[in-house]
Amino acid sequence: MATRKPDLKNPQRLPGGSGEAQRRHPVRPRDAASLILTRGAGGTREVLMGRRASRHAFLPGAYVFPGGRVDAVDGRMRPATPLDAQTSRYLARAGGPGRAHAIAMTAIRETFEETGLLLGAPGDPGPSEDESWAAIKALGQAPDLARLSYLGRAITPAESPIRFDARFVIADGAHATGTLGGSGELLDLHWFPIAEALHLTIADVTEFMLGEVARSFDERGSRARPLFRYRKGRAYAVYS
Repeated sequence: MATRKPDLKNPQRLPGGSGEAQRRHPVRPRDAASLILTRGAGGTREVLMGRRASRHAFLPGAYVFPGGRVDAVDGRMRPATPLDAQTSRYLARAGGPGRAHAIAMTAIRETFEETGLLLGAPGDPGPSEDESWAAIKALGQAPDLARLSYLGRAITPAESPIRFDARFVIADGAHATGTLGGSGELLDLHWFPIAEALHLTIADVTEFMLGEVARSFDERGSRARPLFRYRKGRAYAVYS
């Protein structure tokens, strides 16, 4: 296990009400998941990102990866393929295999909602009144969890009144189907070269994870994965 302080250019982007008083009585972070879709190779590799609308309380106007909080229904739906052993093991640190499954399903559902792209395979996710899951089922598809790899985890600072315990997974966008568009929650959806994405309006955690995306392709074999968090307002990462 190794700890390091990331060299980041982008400051934290915290909602109104953040501060020392909130840190003394922090809210519990909510489980969340983000899917980083990539395409291309080498220096031309791109990532899919979109801009959050200014009306959002959390990260307004910032470019982010598609994702969102884990809903109870996500854990009840069925995938077309299971998580691979390593990804499942990392995600299970959140609270066991059932939670790992729910987080992975959330990443794919949220990406489908926000971008119109589905990382799926022929299958039946099961019945649900949820609009997104019903749409996926109507396509004759279910989440292709075997395509996911674990990238890292991040926890929002204690001084924020809106907090997430987010897990980031990554997949090759060549396996996603659909038309780029989505629900409109993310604006300006675009495939950005990693170097260009670093110059967008982004939060520090997004900058950090973009660096991890690049590192994941540069390093071969087994490598430690980060937990990105904050201590007294300062970011640090623990790799294990």
